[in-house]
Amino acid sequence: MPRCDVCGNDYDKAFQLIQADGTRGTYDSFECAIHAVAPTCEHCGCRIVGHGAEHDGRFFCCAHCATHAGVEGIEDRV
Repeated sequence: MPRCDVCGNDYDKAFQLIQADGTRGTYDSFECAIHAVAPTCEHCGCRIVGHGAEHDGRFFCCAHCATHAGVEGIEDRV
């Protein structure tokens, strides 16, 4: 059976995630895939699951965190 790259679980329903650059990973859950490939918010450190915010090559989970990190002119809602 395929083994998860993150937790090592041997699971018959594991799946592969192939990124645009060709990097592959095998995971037994979306949780493990998120821990492996989701970007991290530069301000609070949480994994960004969703659109988040990006400014000048820096990633944030929300406008609040981006503002606290010094980014100006970004809002969650307008």
